Amino acid sequence: MPTKASAKPKASTKSTKVKDINLKINNIDISVPAGTKIYDAARKAGFSIPTLCYLKGICNDGSCRICVVEVKGEKNLVTSCYAAVREGMEVFTTTQKVLKDRKITLELLLSDHKVDCPSCPRAGACELKTLSNQYGCDMNRYPGKKNEYQIDDSSGFLVRDNNRCILCRRCVHMCNKIQSVGVIGVNHRGFHTDIGQAFEAELKDSPCVACGLCINVCPVGALTEKDDTQKILDAIQDSSKHVIVGVAPAVRVALGEEFGHPIGTDVEGKMISSLKMLGFDKVFDVSMAADLTIMEEGTELLHRLHDEDAKLPMITSCSPGWVNFVEYYYPELLGHISSCKSPQQMFGAIMKTYYAEKFELDPKNIFVATIMPCIAKKTEILRGSQATADAQDVDAVITTRELARLIKKASIEFNKLPIGDWDNPLGVGSTAGLIFGTTGGVMEASLRTLSETINKKPLKDLDFKKVRGIEYIKEASVDLDEIGKLNVAVVHTLGEARKILEQIKEGKSEYHFIEVMACSGGCVGGGGQPIVCSDIINDNIDIPSARAKAMYSKDKKSGSRKSHENPIIQEVYREYLGEVGGDKAHKILHTKHKKRIRHP
Repeated sequence: MPTKASAKPKASTKSTKVKDINLKINNIDISVPAGTKIYDAARKAGFSIPTLCYLKGICNDGSCRICVVEVKGEKNLVTSCYAAVREGMEVFTTTQKVLKDRKITLELLLSDHKVDCPSCPRAGACELKTLSNQYGCDMNRYPGKKNEYQIDDSSGFLVRDNNRCILCRRCVHMCNKIQSVGVIGVNHRGFHTDIGQAFEAELKDSPCVACGLCINVCPVGALTEKDDTQKILDAIQDSSKHVIVGVAPAVRVALGEEFGHPIGTDVEGKMISSLKMLGFDKVFDVSMAADLTIMEEGTELLHRLHDEDAKLPMITSCSPGWVNFVEYYYPELLGHISSCKSPQQMFGAIMKTYYAEKFELDPKNIFVATIMPCIAKKTEILRGSQATADAQDVDAVITTRELARLIKKASIEFNKLPIGDWDNPLGVGSTAGLIFGTTGGVMEASLRTLSETINKKPLKDLDFKKVRGIEYIKEASVDLDEIGKLNVAVVHTLGEARKILEQIKEGKSEYHFIEVMACSGGCVGGGGQPIVCSDIINDNIDIPSARAKAMYSKDKKSGSRKSHENPIIQEVYREYLGEVGGDKAHKILHTKHKKRIRHP
């Protein structure tokens, strides 16, 4: 059994001072570190430069050419997101030459762009349209032949419409650099260049893990989630159906952005009211099922720690994009993944067993919908091992964005709504379940329960701050009686998770328990969350942390911060499931994972 987490190499204590570069931007003197891009220097000086391809930390290959500026002494305009500053440089961001060039580039993009703004899902949040309006562009300036592509809606989670694509390559960089999946790239050349899978394969035939982060970085409507709102509306209108909705923790701290609230505003109460106005029979918090996950996952970990033949480290199974990744790319390590269903699937399973029995309902007449920050959840409900009581655990999944569209379609004035309350008897989870929505939250919730269960005494401090924060890989050790030191790690994004998996393959990992989330920042940064414009991203505003802050604030003030002390969970085990980790609980709340063929 591993005894101590592997130490990371420590950074050198010698500080190398980066030389400052002095330059002028629009006749304003400014100093920035050497290597700074002109684009970032201009923003520091207070000047906004438009772009359609640049995303700080992800891509800066200058493919869109919108960010051009004039540099004194240079014959041609300079791509500001790619070119670095030089000593004494004089930059001008809004000369007539610059403005004319940007307008021409935008109009050329429009000449091969499907202009269907009223019906586009990105209407109101399209960066191309915003810039076109700003520069007074004429969409018909350059008439002629347009590329025509067949829409790829072959998958159950994502739609690609290359007729709207502007070849910015943001999605390609996200898939390759951040997620290390690399299922999409640039095909062909010249006028016929397009973005897609190798050999023009359909999305359903590619090893895409469905994280959906490509959607979040697309500046137009070329990538969207598969819209399932009509399934839910049909169920609500069906009088034979008892329609239950469960809401994931991360939704409540992001939904408000769709209605003008600042990033990270907790709109839980208004969200509950809107769901009741939409016609759901019951509105529950999936944090309750997150508490169930902690009970089952913690018990599974303890069994593995006491079994010399068990696979360690054990890795969480809450993130379906992550599970898809292992099934496609590291099937030999599937034994390390927890057998627990995700909170979403546990929620559906409990609704169609315990809840159905308690209220004498036929599980086949219960329709379970969930609101998730993630599009991979749309794939999770279709897994063969996710059916309980001869009925699919969850019947439909919609994202935070889809919920916002439903609310607007129903003409509900969201900001005027009263504060609503979750329904009983399965409405409320602990705030340990709530913080599942951010990277490190699953681990922290687990450590609270494991520590008190094993050490048999209350924790003096419930805040495990070593597993919090935006660092991609975080490590901690916790003292547990009978176990000794428990070495844990938290990682988010698949590119970083790959590093952990390689350690395990090489036999170099000394962790016992690892939390992995596919998306940056965890669920708060999920592929189904509200789209944030590139200006905010490029200003280094940490969106996942702003959303997570609302969760931690609520957790700090809560009187229910431990999964094992949630009275609803205690009642479910006492009345129905029996022993934690027992046969009945295992049948209902656990699942199996299997190798997937990467290229069928």
